Amino acid sequence: MAFRNGLRAVASTAGRDAGAAPGKCLFIAVAAAFNRVTMSKPIPAPFDPAQAKALALELVKNCRYPILASMDGDQARARPVSPVRTEGFVIYVANLKLYHKTVELAANPKCELVYVNEGHDQVRLTGVAEVLTDRAILQRIWDANPLLRQYLGTIENPALIVYRVKPVRVRYMKEWALEYHEVAVD
Repeated sequence: MAFRNGLRAVASTAGRDAGAAPGKCLFIAVAAAFNRVTMSKPIPAPFDPAQAKALALELVKNCRYPILASMDGDQARARPVSPVRTEGFVIYVANLKLYHKTVELAANPKCELVYVNEGHDQVRLTGVAEVLTDRAILQRIWDANPLLRQYLGTIENPALIVYRVKPVRVRYMKEWALEYHEVAVD
C-alpha cells in the first residue's frame, strides 16, 4: 500500500514536472519509482569452484528437460527436449525427422543445451549435434526407452533420428551469481 501511494505521488509530481498531461505519466512514474528503489544483488550459497564439474554433471543428470537452442537461418530457436541417453556431457536427443529442428541442425549443427534446476543453478553446454549412426548405441537407446518403442514401433522406423551433442564448451553457474565457471569437457 505504501509503495502504491508513493507511486501515485511520484506519478503526480513526475508527470507535472515533465509537462505530461494527466493520465499520460505512468511511464515517467514507474521510471522515477524504479530509480528510488534499490535492489540487492542475490548472494548465492558459497561453493568451491573446484566442484563445478561435479555439480554440473549432477545437474545434467537430474534435469529431465533441458532447452535446446539452434539456428533457423538467422533466427534463434529454443525448445525443451528430453534426452534419451547421457554420457557425462555427451547428450543424446531423439527426434522425428519431420520436426523443424532436423532442418535447422542439418544446416547448422552448432547448438546449445541449457539445464536449469529449481535452485536456478544452470549448465550451458555448447556443442555440435551429429546424427547418431553407431548401431550398438542406437540399440541401447532403443532398448532403454519404452516410449520410443511404443511410439515408433521399430528401430527401423524412418522417422527416427537421434542426435549426439558433443560438447565444445561447458559452463556452470550457481544460482543467480551472474558468474559462469568453465568446466573441463574431457
